[in-house]
Amino acid sequence: MNLLTIAVRSIKQRLLSSSLTMISMALGVGLVVAVLAIFGIVQKSFNANATLGYNMVIGAKGGKLQLVLNSVYYLSEPIENIPYDYYLEFQNQEVRELEYSGSYSFKAVQHQQAARTALQASGLALNSPVGILAAVATDRIVEQQHEQLYPWKREGKYSAFTDFAIPLCLGDYVGPYRAVGTTPEMFSLLKYGPQGDQPYEMNKGGRNIEQFDEENGFFEALVGSVVAEDRELKVGDTINPSHGSAEGDAHATNFVVVGILEPTGTPNDRAVFINMEGFYRMSDHAKPLENEEDIYGTNQIAHKITDKDYVLPVEKREITAMLVRMDPLYSIGIENQVNEGNTAQAVFPITEIRRLLDYFVSPVQTLLLVLTVLICFMSGVSILVSIYNSMSDRRSEIAVFRALGARRGTVYNIVLLESMVLSLVGGLTGILGGHGLIAAFSGVIEAQTGVQIGFFDLAPPLPVPIPLLNSVSSEFLIIPGLILLAIVVGFIPATSAYKTDVSKALGK
Repeated sequence: MNLLTIAVRSIKQRLLSSSLTMISMALGVGLVVAVLAIFGIVQKSFNANATLGYNMVIGAKGGKLQLVLNSVYYLSEPIENIPYDYYLEFQNQEVRELEYSGSYSFKAVQHQQAARTALQASGLALNSPVGILAAVATDRIVEQQHEQLYPWKREGKYSAFTDFAIPLCLGDYVGPYRAVGTTPEMFSLLKYGPQGDQPYEMNKGGRNIEQFDEENGFFEALVGSVVAEDRELKVGDTINPSHGSAEGDAHATNFVVVGILEPTGTPNDRAVFINMEGFYRMSDHAKPLENEEDIYGTNQIAHKITDKDYVLPVEKREITAMLVRMDPLYSIGIENQVNEGNTAQAVFPITEIRRLLDYFVSPVQTLLLVLTVLICFMSGVSILVSIYNSMSDRRSEIAVFRALGARRGTVYNIVLLESMVLSLVGGLTGILGGHGLIAAFSGVIEAQTGVQIGFFDLAPPLPVPIPLLNSVSSEFLIIPGLILLAIVVGFIPATSAYKTDVSKALGK
């Protein structure tokens, strides 16, 4: 009969206490597996969100982390808005001219030019030397202030360095989810994934929002997968965003759901995206201006807001933030220029998210891991107590082994093997139970984080600068750790068995 068989039979003789000891070990190891899995989920989720297709977020002055949480993760509340013409500094001249075509300044210049042309045609202004000098002086002033008077006739200040800039307008909700006013480029230009090369896909029958649609006008919405499932939305349904908060008053404006995003594992799964033009046309969203009625008249403004050819003036527009992608060679310099100004701030979202993980998330994960390891250690102590308490009842058994020729080392090894069997059986049960728990909640995990995880998925390596530890799954360290723990906790009862006096034990 080998030593392992003897150790197993000894465990069976104390089946109740041995089972409770193994269960306590299984619970501890199961918690360790769960914590390591959580670490892996957070890491995978970060990797999925680390490259969302842009490398800079620009918004109002304030906290950098708050800007990232608000603009990237749609958490927290907007800091403030920035002028729309600042967003246009990242656009080329063609876009700028189109956007400024409905501005008050553009129309004012048109009126002035028309008046000047009419005056020149009459010949009155140029019939006198004073008129000629005044015209020349006016031309020089206009030439000196060309950029201020005709901003649509030049490239944006940062357009040469910008691949694209996508505006975001925040402030409304659909239930507990953020409603984001944006442009169709949000999902035609942006990509996601660890490599930033996965395009967004719509569910069957859905499509991206359009700038203007003959059927729905400016009022189209694209819904994230989590929102669609939770709110039971489908293509063709209508939604009414609520103003300011989830509990705010619902707008009277209806937005038609034209598409539902396939799950991506990004924050976009938990948001509703509406046409930015429709966002501005909801009540209290366009920026109020002084003497606005004097320019167009109240009735004319109310009529033109519903006209597809009407472009909301730049002066009445603001955005919460913009998502910018530019060549990394220029991004640091542009960030410094933006931050040195008084209008906005530029933030690298990956940097802020990494700081959040390093300063807040990682310490919590480490604390949880330490606590679970301590639980495993306490389970090991219970093994020590269980075996040690049984030694007084087993001294006669040990004495018989010795009398039959068993050496002290053999008895010592039997007790150590018993400790190892209890640890390993409990540990393996805990590993299987932990993975079973993860598999049971895999659907919920994927829905909330976008991370697919199954029964056979292992936790990632530990983030430590040790060649072996940072190259294999951290779960492979559990079994060696349990063996080491079994040897440590089995040392005291094994030593007690080793020192058993045969004559005294048999005499009893």
